[in-house]
Amino acid sequence: MITLPALRDPAVELFLGIGAVLLIATVVGRVLAWTTQPAKRATIDNLNARINAWWVMALLVGIAFAFGKSGVLVLFFLVSLLALREFITLLPTRSGDYWVLVAAFYLVLPIQYVLVGIEWYGLFSIFIPVYGFLLLPILAAGGGDTTRFLERAAKVQWGLMICVFCISHVPALLALRIAGYEHRNLLLIAFLVIVVQSSDVLQYVWGKLCGRHLIAPKLSPSKTWEGFAGGIASATLLGGLLWWITPFPFWGALVMALVINLMGFLGGLVMSAIKRDRGIKDWGHMIEGHGGVLDRLDSVCFAAPVFFHLTRYFMT
Repeated sequence: MITLPALRDPAVELFLGIGAVLLIATVVGRVLAWTTQPAKRATIDNLNARINAWWVMALLVGIAFAFGKSGVLVLFFLVSLLALREFITLLPTRSGDYWVLVAAFYLVLPIQYVLVGIEWYGLFSIFIPVYGFLLLPILAAGGGDTTRFLERAAKVQWGLMICVFCISHVPALLALRIAGYEHRNLLLIAFLVIVVQSSDVLQYVWGKLCGRHLIAPKLSPSKTWEGFAGGIASATLLGGLLWWITPFPFWGALVMALVINLMGFLGGLVMSAIKRDRGIKDWGHMIEGHGGVLDRLDSVCFAAPVFFHLTRYFMT
C-alpha cells in the first residue's frame, strides 16, 4: 500500500521543483524548435529528445520513490540488469563463457541486491570485489577455453563491478543510519542523481556555448575544458543550494557535490575509453537522445560508491 506524503514533505517539494524545471525546459525547447531554421535544428532536436527522456526518467524515479525502499531496489536492480546486458553484449564472448554469464546474471546480480536490501553492509561491500572476482575466472577455467582467457574473464569482472557493484550503491544509501535524518534517505539518492546528472547536462551546455579546447579528443571529442569548468562549477553550486535535502551543512553539500561531479566526469572518460576501444558511439539505443542505460549512468556508476562511503564515514 502506498502512503502519499504531505505536500510540505521535502521530497514532494523537490519533485515539484524538478517538474517545474522540466516544464520550462519543454516550453523553451518547443519555442526554439519552431523558431530555428531547419538547417540549424539538429542541436535543438537533440535537446528536445533529451528533455523528453528526462520526463520519462523522472516519472520512473518518482514511482519508485512512492513505493519506498522496495520500489528503489526494484528500479536499480532492473537498471543494473539492463546496464550489464549492454556491457556484455558489446564485448566478444565465446561458448566457454556460458556458465560465467549465467553466474553473473542469475547469481551474482540478484545476490548483490538481496544483500543491499537486507542492509548487510559487511558482505555487500565485498561480495563482488572478492567473491565474484574469484568465482568468475574459476568458472571460465572450467569451460576449458584458453583463447583470450584473461581478456574474457576481466570483461565480465568489469561489467559486474561497474553495472552491479557500483550502481547498487545508489539504493544502498537507504541503509545508512544518520542521526536526525531518519526516514529521509530517499533524498540522498535524489541529491546524488540530480547533482551528477545536472553536471553532465551543464557540461554539455557550457561546452556548446563557449567550448574551445578539447580535454581528451581521442576519448570524447565533445568534452572541452570550458565545458568541464562551467559544468562542474554550476553543478557544484546546485549541490550546495540543495543542502536542505541532505544531512550536510551548505559547505558540506558543496564539497560533496564537487567530489561526485569530479568522479562523474572521470567515470564518463573511462566509459568513453571503453566505447572507443570497441569502436562504438553509444552503449545502446534504449533512451531516445541519450543512447543506452550506461550512456546515461556512466557518471553515476563512478560517483555512487564514493558518495556512499564518504557519507557513511562522516555522517554515521
